[in-house]
Amino acid sequence: MAQAGAKLTLAARRKERLDALAQKIAGLGNFDALVAECDVTRDGDLERAVEATIAKWGRLDVAIANAGFGVVGALKRLSLEDYRRQFETNVFGVLRTIYAALPEIEKTKGNVVIISSVAGWISTSGGSPYSMSKFALRALANAITPELRRDGIKVTLISPGFVDSEIQKIDNQGKFHADRKSSVPDWIRMRTPHAARQILSAIACGKRERIITLHGKIGVAIERFAPWLIRAIARRIARRADRS
Repeated sequence: MAQAGAKLTLAARRKERLDALAQKIAGLGNFDALVAECDVTRDGDLERAVEATIAKWGRLDVAIANAGFGVVGALKRLSLEDYRRQFETNVFGVLRTIYAALPEIEKTKGNVVIISSVAGWISTSGGSPYSMSKFALRALANAITPELRRDGIKVTLISPGFVDSEIQKIDNQGKFHADRKSSVPDWIRMRTPHAARQILSAIACGKRERIITLHGKIGVAIERFAPWLIRAIARRIARRADRS
């Protein structure tokens, strides 16, 4: 995005990671990026990030609500607190982002981008908190798209399948473990730059929804037109998990 001339505000919890990315962007040439240390589960952080953005860049055209992690486990092994923690980041964090950005996005007739997941179409055994949160984001996007269109604002829902990221290095408490290995085979994960290009293309074109990865598109198509097949596969996976 920086190479394309975008003026960026980088917002996340780990400032040292943001500073490193900002330095990398600066090293590309005559580019700059604003760093805003921010936690989407805290009231006020996103409002301050937007204020800093307007102070530096003068306007806000696109807000990408990307923060999220996955709580996994069987229903009986989880608690209400696990589900609340999941929704606090994945759903209310997105809502905080939208509410903070919306006044400025409305001025520029810009774009709100919600990063959901194929898990918002297909729920699987052992992943109920994550799938519930992503189903909620799809419902949110479907509901607010016609509402915000009246104000000239576009809403883009991004639903990726398996993409190279650090999401599987995060435990159910939201803590990062650098040495944790991914349980998803390497061959099925889309490389991050490829996914990023597809996501940015969808945003630039003002798409309503873009499903990222071939396996994600296949899974969503099966869920839409042959849901019984998804249920049968899920039952087999659950039985195999019970035996192990």
